[in-house]
Amino acid sequence: MLTKKKQKMPYTRMLALGFALIILMGALLLCLPVSTRSREWMPFLDALFTATSATCVTGLVVADTYQNWSLFGQLVILTLIQIGGLGFITIGSYIAVLLKKKIGLKEREAIHESVSTIELAGVVKLVRKIVMGTFAFELTGALLLSIRFVPQYGFWRGCYMGIFHAISAFCNAGFDLMGRNEAYSSLVAYEGDILVNLTIMALIIIGGAGFLVWDDIHRNRLNFKKYLLHTKIVLITTGILIFGGALLFYLMEKDNVLAGMNVRERILGSLFSSVTPRTAGFNSVDTAALKDSSKFLTMVLMFIGGSPGSTAGGVKVTTAVVMVLSTIAMVRGTHGVNILDRRLEESAVKRASAIVTIDLGLAVAAALIIMSAQPLKLSDALFEVFSAIGTVGMTTGITRELVPLSRIVIILLMYCGRLGSLTFTLVFARSKPEPPVKQPVEKIVVG
Repeated sequence: MLTKKKQKMPYTRMLALGFALIILMGALLLCLPVSTRSREWMPFLDALFTATSATCVTGLVVADTYQNWSLFGQLVILTLIQIGGLGFITIGSYIAVLLKKKIGLKEREAIHESVSTIELAGVVKLVRKIVMGTFAFELTGALLLSIRFVPQYGFWRGCYMGIFHAISAFCNAGFDLMGRNEAYSSLVAYEGDILVNLTIMALIIIGGAGFLVWDDIHRNRLNFKKYLLHTKIVLITTGILIFGGALLFYLMEKDNVLAGMNVRERILGSLFSSVTPRTAGFNSVDTAALKDSSKFLTMVLMFIGGSPGSTAGGVKVTTAVVMVLSTIAMVRGTHGVNILDRRLEESAVKRASAIVTIDLGLAVAAALIIMSAQPLKLSDALFEVFSAIGTVGMTTGITRELVPLSRIVIILLMYCGRLGSLTFTLVFARSKPEPPVKQPVEKIVVG
């Protein structure tokens, strides 16, 4: 056990340091006058906020992406999104493969941790599939979106819009260039557009499914019985969250933001509002105008997020399932946590409990600090906090109103959300050897 911890600690610190350096370099580039439309120096905190949001594939912005950043600045943001979505270890490993450099055991272990695979074997082949698959999905999405954008914005600009939004959607980043029509409008202008909605939703879902799920589906095709338990849980839970969330959103908002829409727009709006909180950050309806019940539903979806080893954030769907199953097992008094004729490891239950506890603790602490720093509604502050730690990017409109202290808190939450709350905690934890003698047991009252 001690050896395992010692091996993990250097990786967690390397991951934390790597993302921190990428964010810092991105912030310094965004500070430059060439990065802004006004050709003026960008305040460092604003540049740091944007670089963190892009690298951590969140989408929260303090200034509209199109109206504030020049083409150079937008390309810096897009590069940070791609690095943040795939992970710098994955990209670095793929470059090493292209250069035909030998990848040793330590590098393979780093890849194994980075993409959240179950086994160490085959990680190098998986890296190739991840990078090639990512570019294939993004290219397909860009071509489909260009069908809509080219007639509206011209060939070159329309193609660029298609590429930018395809990468942003697949990486679950939520950055958009729709400020050319109206600042901070996201995809509201396309609320009834089938092509744009379905393409963006498909990219979000595929990117958030996880690289391990891709590989499993690629190897076993449509034979569900042969899938790994992990893949089965992800697919089933994702389906429940998408369609269940859409139904709830429709029932809550049919007389509010969905009122006045036709049937097609209501269906698309409900589905999009169920998919995008799973860490994508786009919106096709006015988020600030949602009912409190819909905001709470959105926060729940943001907290759950996508799948492990994906471009998505949140505590992850598998964590949520483990927590629910653990509770059911406790209520029923059954031995172990069972699902689909399999029993889960005790370590999975402990890990899930730790992740949920840490995330909730960080969210509550952050909300208290932000509301102490400035007068904000509780619902708006909580929405912003869960959006940041889940690396979602949705907001009720308060992001650009945050004071410096609140912005620093949100930056730390986005960083923690991208690393993973447990990984973030392990960076500062010190491993201790297992004591040779265990402490005596004494009962306490719980619940």
